Amino acid sequence: MNSVGAEIKVEGFVQGVGFRFFCLRLANSFEINGWVRNNHDGSVSIRAEGDRGQIEELIKNLKIGPRAANVKDVKVRWTPFFGEFKSFEVVR
Repeated sequence: MNSVGAEIKVEGFVQGVGFRFFCLRLANSFEINGWVRNNHDGSVSIRAEGDRGQIEELIKNLKIGPRAANVKDVKVRWTPFFGEFKSFEVVR
């Protein structure tokens, strides 16, 4: 397993459409740990840790988003794996 971290920012119409819970379900299905939260600028931020291939699958799905979302851009910054998370959660 190639464990890595990622800081992800999703821009577009991604708040008020169930995006965080969409991300939570995906992260749990891919066994990714970390968090997702809404930002004041209307974007969504995700901090993810896990297998690089699984995080890449997460990112592919985030580019589509839930049905009501309109994703304009997904920015990813790869980081080292720190193992600081034990699960994935929605942060408010």
